[in-house]
Amino acid sequence: MTEPSPDRKPTPEKKLGTRHKARNRAVDLLFEAEARGMSAGELLADRLGMVGMTDSVNPINPYAIKLVDGVVAERAQIDGTISEYLTEWTLDRLPAVDRAILRVAVWELFFATDVPPVVAVDEAVELAKRLSTDESPGFVNGILGRIVLVAPQVRAAAAASASDAVD
Repeated sequence: MTEPSPDRKPTPEKKLGTRHKARNRAVDLLFEAEARGMSAGELLADRLGMVGMTDSVNPINPYAIKLVDGVVAERAQIDGTISEYLTEWTLDRLPAVDRAILRVAVWELFFATDVPPVVAVDEAVELAKRLSTDESPGFVNGILGRIVLVAPQVRAAAAASASDAVD
């Protein structure tokens, strides 16, 4: 057995990135809001007001805020799209955590132009592995795998709409 080279550093475990943590926090907030029967926007505003007032509420990453706000603003389109791609299921029958994961991912696929579609799908599958049932990662991947095909058209339509609003 050979000794490791002194100039070679051990490979660190993969650290979770800031955006991954923000996605996780957004999913948590969406899930909690639904469980408490309140709007996610209300819950987010509540939490933002508590940051710094108590040690039990950690600061909320700006990207998590952007995700929750985006899902709230585009909820009808997001839920309609997810429902359209469900077979033999309805959105209401899905586990609440899967709904939250799918909502975040679909918002990213449609509206986060700085997030490559493959990253949005991979992140959603990773969250499903950590937060949901054993079947959820495959289910989430299957749904998003079909939605990702229409994402470029939705992004283009949103960009055209935004440029029309500027003109």
